[in-house]
Amino acid sequence: MENQNNVSEFILWGFYYNENMRIVCFVLFLVCYVALLVGNLLILVSIRCSSLFHQPMYYFLSHLSFMDICYTSCVTPKLISDLLVKRNTISYGNCMLQVSAIHFFGSIEVFILTVMAFDRYVAICKPLHYMSIMNKKKCNLLILIAWAGGAVHSFPQFSLAIKLPFCGPNEIDHYFCDIFPLLKVACTDTYIAGVLVVANSGMVTLVTFVVLFFSYVVILFTLRHHSAEGRRKALSTCGAHITVIVLFFGPSIFAYLRPPTTFPEDKVFALFYTIIAPMFNPLIYTLRNSEMKNAMRKVWCQIS
Repeated sequence: MENQNNVSEFILWGFYYNENMRIVCFVLFLVCYVALLVGNLLILVSIRCSSLFHQPMYYFLSHLSFMDICYTSCVTPKLISDLLVKRNTISYGNCMLQVSAIHFFGSIEVFILTVMAFDRYVAICKPLHYMSIMNKKKCNLLILIAWAGGAVHSFPQFSLAIKLPFCGPNEIDHYFCDIFPLLKVACTDTYIAGVLVVANSGMVTLVTFVVLFFSYVVILFTLRHHSAEGRRKALSTCGAHITVIVLFFGPSIFAYLRPPTTFPEDKVFALFYTIIAPMFNPLIYTLRNSEMKNAMRKVWCQIS
């Protein structure tokens, strides 16, 4: 595939319908982004500055909060600034960078969610061996594997995108650069490239979701043998994880596990895994978690 690129920038249609809608979207996304930053930073600082950081579950949660910030920051600040200044263009270089970054940080988040499910499986199904299995060295190794997995996933996506030739149409019906919208405006046959994207992003999303689903089925089955108090605490924690997984993976599967085409509804579904799920993660993980709430109270009372 010869890369004959005559396009220096792309026009993102985003959510530009009329002036009133632009203002509503600007306020809504700004509030969501500020809430996301504040909530995840609260969790990140509270865990890092308390004894919870030495517990595997909260150690992984602090990394998830960091990924939430990195992941959504690949997209949301650009969206908000475009709505503010009424500009909806992105340079070719920044577009390619956005494709790479969102798949890199997004896949790391997927792998961290998988690691968190494994942590809950060990804690509930093998409680006597929990500390030996989930020791500090293995926790660090699992996070390193998640980062390596993100690189392995994102590099082919970036390679595909940067090799696409663009020689005319440069309007993308989305609010950020992603691989399917780019395939639509490329001036070449993109069938093979589309199949490779589905094989990469689609199968990673599906396989991870299936693994997570069956891991929680095993966990819930094992809980039958626990005491009522043990079941209540475990269900509270697992319920939070399952809620996050549904919010993140449902729209992701719709976006990537399908024939390589685009629909106007794609950008609405993308809001769930780029903005909404990362924004709700802090609430989901702290609302019914007394340890997390106590740690936040202690840390921030000392600071104030």
